[in-house]
Amino acid sequence: MKAIQITFDEALLERLDAHPAVRERGRSAVLREAAAAYLARKDAEDIAHRYRAGYGDAAGLSTEFEGWAGEGVWPED
Repeated sequence: MKAIQITFDEALLERLDAHPAVRERGRSAVLREAAAAYLARKDAEDIAHRYRAGYGDAAGLSTEFEGWAGEGVWPED
């Protein structure tokens, strides 16, 4: 691991240090977990954005096949 230096607002740092998880596991462990959760959330948002761009209204696909749902015939199994 690599040590880094970050700056926190004093009120936020007080709230962080007062949390039981921080007292139990330490500030660094909690901040590593928070950073990992942030990156996972941003990755999921990026994937959702790219999916919407490729298949959603942005690509005009939501209306391209409108009205065809009832036209297909599915074979009986």
